[in-house]
Amino acid sequence: MEPRRKNAAVQLDESEILRRGLDTFAELGYDATTVRELARRLGVSHNFINDRYGSKASFWRAVVDFALTDVQAERDALLARYRDDDERLRNAVGQLYRTTAHASQLNRLIADESTRDSDRLDYLHQRFVQPFWDSITPTITALVEAGRIPRVAPHILYFAIVGPALALTQDPIADRLDPAAPPTASRDRNAMADALSAMVLHGLLPPAQRT
Repeated sequence: MEPRRKNAAVQLDESEILRRGLDTFAELGYDATTVRELARRLGVSHNFINDRYGSKASFWRAVVDFALTDVQAERDALLARYRDDDERLRNAVGQLYRTTAHASQLNRLIADESTRDSDRLDYLHQRFVQPFWDSITPTITALVEAGRIPRVAPHILYFAIVGPALALTQDPIADRLDPAAPPTASRDRNAMADALSAMVLHGLLPPAQRT
């Protein structure tokens, strides 16, 4: 038996490998993404993923780590700039929606994985969901105690805040709902994110009444 051939020099840098991996997992889902399909999209031999990353699962985790680079650090820096809880939550939600609008592939991946129990969901929870939630929990708690936000179960608040952000991946249905408008993909992503976050926050955190 001939020894397994080593991969020829890969023409892509690491960030491009991971970006293409993210595109593939987001488009096909984890289970439908085969090592051979990844190799085809990367232009490498079918041994490449296992040789370089150890397994498809390890490559998926590397893709997620790449996609989440600096996300939490940027959020922590944003929250540190505001002392008022109202402003902190408004800016945290606004930043989340803008980030989501420009990271549609990561958003699609999270939306897909959130529908099933798996080790991958545990990883997303550890790397993204829980750090985000921990960063805004003190602010939410203070606003609940002040009567500014309804006292409901944490998962209801999570759905209210994060759920609409996941819809920012749904360009095809948006185009069908408004066929006379320019294609959603060509519109200002920040403007869409800001409009959506403003609507969500108006319901969740209406302007304080003046006395």
